[in-house]
Amino acid sequence: MLAAVQGHGAAARLSRRLGLRVGVAALALCILTFASGAQDAGFGEFELPSNEQMLLTADTLVYDNDRNTISAVGGVQIDYAGNRLVAQRVTYDRATSRVIASGHVEIIERDGNRIYAERIDVTDDFSQGFVEALRVETVDETYFAAETAQRTGGRLTTFNRAVYTACEPCEKKPDSPPLWQIKARKIIWDGQAKTVRFENARFEMFGLPLAWIPFFEIADPTVKRKSGFLMPGIKGGSELGIGVTVPYYLALAPTYDLTVAVTGYTKQGFLAEAEWRQRFNNGQYTLQMAGIRQQQPDKWGVNTVDHYETYRGMIGSKGDFDINPRWSFGWDVLAQTDKNFSRTYRIEGFSGSVHHSQAYLTGLNDRNYFDLRAHHFQVQEKALNGRNDAQPWVLPSFDYAYTPDAPVAGGELNIDVNAQSLHREDGMYGTKLQGLEGNSGRMTAEAEWRRSFVTDGGLVVTPILHARGDAIYTDLTPEAVNRINSFTIDGDPVAADVRSAHYRSMATAGLEARWPVLFSAASSTHVLEPMAQIFARPNEPHHDRLGIPNEDAQSLVFDATTLFERDKFSGYDRIEGGTRANLGVRYTGTFPGGWTAHGLFGQSYHLAGVNSYAAPDLVNAGAYSGLEEDVSDFVGMIGFTAPRGISASASARFDEQTFEMRRAEVKAGGALGPVSANVQYAFIQNQPLYGFNEDRQEVSARASVRFNENWRGFASGTYDIQSHTLVRNAIGFAYDDECFTYLASFSQTRDRVTGEREQRFGFNISLRTLGDIGTNSLGPR
Repeated sequence: MLAAVQGHGAAARLSRRLGLRVGVAALALCILTFASGAQDAGFGEFELPSNEQMLLTADTLVYDNDRNTISAVGGVQIDYAGNRLVAQRVTYDRATSRVIASGHVEIIERDGNRIYAERIDVTDDFSQGFVEALRVETVDETYFAAETAQRTGGRLTTFNRAVYTACEPCEKKPDSPPLWQIKARKIIWDGQAKTVRFENARFEMFGLPLAWIPFFEIADPTVKRKSGFLMPGIKGGSELGIGVTVPYYLALAPTYDLTVAVTGYTKQGFLAEAEWRQRFNNGQYTLQMAGIRQQQPDKWGVNTVDHYETYRGMIGSKGDFDINPRWSFGWDVLAQTDKNFSRTYRIEGFSGSVHHSQAYLTGLNDRNYFDLRAHHFQVQEKALNGRNDAQPWVLPSFDYAYTPDAPVAGGELNIDVNAQSLHREDGMYGTKLQGLEGNSGRMTAEAEWRRSFVTDGGLVVTPILHARGDAIYTDLTPEAVNRINSFTIDGDPVAADVRSAHYRSMATAGLEARWPVLFSAASSTHVLEPMAQIFARPNEPHHDRLGIPNEDAQSLVFDATTLFERDKFSGYDRIEGGTRANLGVRYTGTFPGGWTAHGLFGQSYHLAGVNSYAAPDLVNAGAYSGLEEDVSDFVGMIGFTAPRGISASASARFDEQTFEMRRAEVKAGGALGPVSANVQYAFIQNQPLYGFNEDRQEVSARASVRFNENWRGFASGTYDIQSHTLVRNAIGFAYDDECFTYLASFSQTRDRVTGEREQRFGFNISLRTLGDIGTNSLGPR
């Protein structure tokens, strides 16, 4: 028999002749709603949708006047509002207001959850109920089973002899136990408090019991945010001792929450932490605090910051907000009692060896860019006399780039503005003056225009015009001025001109020519592109006298990637002057099977004027660059890529007369089957003026092997060839599947000079839907 019944409002108006159908509709809806409530633990007041139709299919409908029951018997299938109920028999008892479904009961909810039971007995107001042989499969792949389930008081559901897991049953061996599961004598689900309590619970892996827990409570799986204890963690080290972290999460409101944690260390006492998080429609921010009173600071060496601190703490905050689609602002700031607290105690988000505190305002529109920020680098290190105090405060730095959409004189115009203001309390002095005490600032404005012309023969000619102006001020301490006046290079004094203001300008006229030539073979193509540039400009202002701080142009690397740069200095504080030509040839090729190759080789020539790279500099920026002579060193690179992600490249700089290698870098990597690896070699010739009297050579490698679908191993290492020191090495393995992940690792670091070794061991176990437990640096250091 087939019956279609309108929703609750319409059903009440049906004729008495349809009373049977209405009773069966209520019967079916009770069953569907109870099963849905048992899954989501809502168990709230249920209201039938007013405009839904119900489809009932059964072999027989029985209306028993004597017993006052309505039954659907034989192949019962009820569809309502996207839910489906299948059973052998469904009965509604009018006298007791109970609904009973029996015989291989299966319910498929509209969201995809599946509920199986042998018998479901529930009152029509859902306040009382009983289920036999319950099994639930959810769309998010969590699984639940119980011998019986009973609902009381309209809010509590008790599952007896229950099993819970988030592991999918094995397709080949469905009767084998899952990877992990929790068996409990009772599981009590509180629909009002949104909690699930396990009593007399046993945690099993591969069917073997590993832990017994008298009771524990977790949030309802349907609740994304719920106050309560989180999984504990393990931390520690030789100076800290073993530490156990107990976190507590407070879901205060839908848009903000708080996590507090206490870590008890066997040697240093109790560390308290708190993290506040708040979200808005256009962004979010966090606020973190931590503090400890160290019980045994003498566990650290006498030459460390940690040894002399008792009361230690930090406060940090991060934020990121979108003003509109083009503008955003944010911050990342850290303040602490000493320079190494956050690193020593591994405060999440603030434990890096260098923390970059900043506040910024950024705008981006097409090719136009605006960035204003104040920032400060905080070096977290153990050493008492380290680098932290010499780091400057940048208050502020400013960048603006503007490129008009319309061509200017047929070419592209780029306008850039940069400004920075620095304050440094302690200088960074040695063989070079990396940082000067006091205040300094600079504002730079520049414009570049270029336009490309292509001849009939394929020659690409690009004229380039560039203009720049700088205003620089200094307010240095007497100590910094004395350092500049007494600065020497290889023992030779250098003239100095220290004043409160400097002004300089530079105009450049350049011409670039490229002639790409295509060669084709049967199955490959090759492009050979000779390229030449020439830039004519006056000498660099103030090139013969020291007095202008060099803060952002200290790193100068001349290689194939910078050969054709108009100005090869890395920042704004130095300007390249004089007339210079750059010559080279580029190559690209494609081959059968997805192989490609590329290369570049060239040289730079100083033709007239003063060579800026040979001019004196407070940080010896041009020394050993390969550009300090009129004819530069040779630079080149070559590389290839192959299918499956395999690639390799090599770049080097060679002496222009002897072809001796001055600098080199080799990289290779790829994946072959279950193995992926990469290796890198770096060489830098000795640079005495920088404090490196010996060559530097280092090789590093990283590899990962996947043994099967779930298991993988990994290892990495860095070896200093010159000092014969394994600087860093690590090894570990991991397991991951849809419900469980495990990772264990061991790492060591060694000081190149003293050989001092630091060791760390870590592991992390993640059980889907339950949480994570693991370490944060455990082992001798």
